[in-house]
Amino acid sequence: MLAFRRAATLEFTHLQIEEGPMDLLGTASLLMTVTALFAYVNYRFIKLPNTIGVMVISLVFSLMLVLMSKAGLTLGMEYTEKLLSGVDFDATLMEGMLSFLLFAGALHINLNELLDKQWVVGILASVGVITSTFIVGICSYFILGWFGIELPFIYCLLFGSLIAPTDPVAVLSILKTAGASKSLETKIAGESLFNDGIAVVVFLVILGIAVGGDGHGGAGHVTPLSVAALFFQETIGGAIFGLLIGWICYRLLKTVDNYHVEVLLTLALVMGGYAAARAMHISGPIAIVVAGLLIGNHGRRFAMSDQTRENLDTFWELIDEILNAVLFMLIGLEVIVLNLSGNHVAAGVLMFFLVLMARFIAVGIPVSLLKLRQSFHPHVVSILTWGGIRGGISVALALSLPIGPERSVIVAMTYVIVIMSVVLQGLSIKTLVQYAAGKYHEPTN
Repeated sequence: MLAFRRAATLEFTHLQIEEGPMDLLGTASLLMTVTALFAYVNYRFIKLPNTIGVMVISLVFSLMLVLMSKAGLTLGMEYTEKLLSGVDFDATLMEGMLSFLLFAGALHINLNELLDKQWVVGILASVGVITSTFIVGICSYFILGWFGIELPFIYCLLFGSLIAPTDPVAVLSILKTAGASKSLETKIAGESLFNDGIAVVVFLVILGIAVGGDGHGGAGHVTPLSVAALFFQETIGGAIFGLLIGWICYRLLKTVDNYHVEVLLTLALVMGGYAAARAMHISGPIAIVVAGLLIGNHGRRFAMSDQTRENLDTFWELIDEILNAVLFMLIGLEVIVLNLSGNHVAAGVLMFFLVLMARFIAVGIPVSLLKLRQSFHPHVVSILTWGGIRGGISVALALSLPIGPERSVIVAMTYVIVIMSVVLQGLSIKTLVQYAAGKYHEPTN
């Protein structure tokens, strides 16, 4: 079991800063400055939703630098590459930003409404992810063959696992402006908050098989029992740990009435809780989501004054907006350091529609079965399918793969899918939700 975990997590590295603390400060400063400028340009002139606008501007900026570099003007490219070389994208997101973004999202989910939709959310976050993984994995194996791209079947499944989860970072930021009903928003947001934790476990299992199969000593330890033990340890262990640290933070919040101290306590919960979960080899994302739900509901109601609630909400909304903007700016800039061939881009475009089809099936089957016992919005499958936006988590998982030809193919396709998903789905989901809301009334259950 231990050898299996070592093989599965071999490529999850830490933020790499080679020249000391000043480089970390300099990198963070440049990232924040560039993000602020792009956000300003978007707000003043382009007027897209903030996260999408920042990503589009950074993507256009990246493409301009690439064209200028081919024309012999390399100064801007050199500075940008130096900036990106100080950022390990997958570690920055998975070990840095993600815990803050998940907590900020969970803080405003109504627990009673989530429990009312627990079967929908639970099935979509588990069965839906696994179903999508195998549909994309199996189909991509044959489709890539048509493009003349050789990718072993196990890596096709690996690609299916990392592209299966809907990204809570992307989904929650866009849902804020979509005008979805509370019932529908709870389904989409609740699923997106939990399914990334499930998807990471599935990803680790398949990565362990793939790495072990390459001669790293992990395949012999992969058994159905070890997979079940890992899944149980990560998910159930993460949920229990999240309840524990959330309850401890709640008890501490209840004994003070000073919003400065209470904000610090929530920061400690997020940072310390996520680090502790990783050290214990349980799911940090699931732990933070569960803790955030506890603080956002029980804690807000019984352990905070009105002043504390207002200041806490303001603080975490600001953290959410800043980190979202930085993350989407990084996604746009990553095109500079990725090796994107025309063949890989074409395959990625086709894969985008395959991923949507897999999402439609993974959502449609369980919803159709659940309709036998409860009512749903007539357009719920379409909205859940189109609202399943892929984002930074998929890119981070792809970049964490071992160096090799398989990694190049998967990273290129993943990046194309994420860009298309954020732009096409992100810009049109509001229209789809408004159309559905105008034609039908959301059922109460």
